[in-house]
Amino acid sequence: MASSRSSGAISGATAAIDAGRIVAAIVAFLVLLSGAWLNARAAAGGALSDADQACLGCHGTEGLQKKLASKETLLLHIPGKVFAKSVHGAIGCAGCHAEVDLAKHPSDRKIASAREYSVAQTGVCKTCHEDKFKLYESSIHAALVRAGNPAAPVCTDCHSPHEVSPKAVYETMASVPCKQCHVAIFNAYAGSMHGKARSASSKSGAPLCSDCHRAHEVMAVAAGDIPRTACLVCHADALDAHRKWLPNAGLHFEVVSCPVCHAPTAQRKVDLMLVDSGTQRRVAEQHGIPQFESRARAADAQGKGLDAMALWNLLKTFNTEGMNGRTTLRGRLEVRTGAEAHQLADKSKAISDCNLCHREGSAAFQSVTVSVAGPDGRPVRYGASKEVLSSVISVDSVSGFYTIGATRIKLLDVLLLLALASGIAVPAGHLAMKYAFRLYLKRVEAEKASAGAQAEAQSSSGDRPPGGDATK
Repeated sequence: MASSRSSGAISGATAAIDAGRIVAAIVAFLVLLSGAWLNARAAAGGALSDADQACLGCHGTEGLQKKLASKETLLLHIPGKVFAKSVHGAIGCAGCHAEVDLAKHPSDRKIASAREYSVAQTGVCKTCHEDKFKLYESSIHAALVRAGNPAAPVCTDCHSPHEVSPKAVYETMASVPCKQCHVAIFNAYAGSMHGKARSASSKSGAPLCSDCHRAHEVMAVAAGDIPRTACLVCHADALDAHRKWLPNAGLHFEVVSCPVCHAPTAQRKVDLMLVDSGTQRRVAEQHGIPQFESRARAADAQGKGLDAMALWNLLKTFNTEGMNGRTTLRGRLEVRTGAEAHQLADKSKAISDCNLCHREGSAAFQSVTVSVAGPDGRPVRYGASKEVLSSVISVDSVSGFYTIGATRIKLLDVLLLLALASGIAVPAGHLAMKYAFRLYLKRVEAEKASAGAQAEAQSSSGDRPPGGDATK
């Protein structure tokens, strides 16, 4: 009986497995069939279905729009021919608007604003593009959306949903979506060696926006070591090449950003970053708890920019009891704006004159900021007086950025020279004393030998008979 039940159970399980395999095979076949169908439609130039044609019966009308509660106008016109040729044309209207009930359409749906509608529609994008959506969620764009920034882009700002083109289209200078918001930066890039090479040929290998900033997981490139890392992706041998002519090239790569020398027309500044001495990571603002600017303003009582004493007081507020690590400053030479960072010239025009920075009154050290990382990764900066780089109070603050002759800190130059002198004087003095002591010992031994000889001579003289020959 038990055996019969066991056999029945096994047979049932086997049948279930077989049925599962059949269902999986059918699903796989349908996926392949639908994929082939979509490809065939795309290849055919985007023939729209009867259902799509029915939708375009209204939405194909130019000027169709909806007034919103915000008094904005939501455009409802969809160019049929453009949509038919788009990537989304293959899935049709219902692919993204499955919630629309044609029996009740048009509905009296309440939409607060065009922005609210766009943000809500990103959930539709996620149903098909979950991998890209996860990348986007970690980006600076998504962080800005969460912070309530009305200009932060969502999916439909970069990919017009009814005109979505293949990936290759977005990799051209003419169609890159970044320039819609970053006009000044894109214009600077277009005039750079990278932009000119890309304009001449998309196969030139010159980077486009997404090559350095990534397409969906866009990061705050100004933060940390990301700018240098982005450059080294293509210029992996840059450090070795610089070592051939640049003294202490490794230190320069740490404290000087690439555009400082490779954007020769840019203006430069020193940015003193607040870092945790234990982790060596940049101090970061927390979401909803902005502290840096308020502390900086409190330290800068006159509102003229942080002077040496104000900078000292600011550091003290970040080093209150109970903090895990000690907050210090790490300086880096940068260009002043994001647009200037993209004005990269051919390497033949790059600055290689050390005197640009290593001289009295260098322009690069006339502008100073103090910064932390903002909640979205971008630096939050506060202006400082250039005297913070030459004040005795700031010696400890900028010691990590100091290179002799570079920061115009006379005291540090003197202290370093004294340290070098003392470093040389101590062993030299030790050797001199050792040599003098040896001379002293030799003199003492010589004096002893001389005294012994005299004593012996006197002794020999004392054994002779007075007034006569000792041999007689």
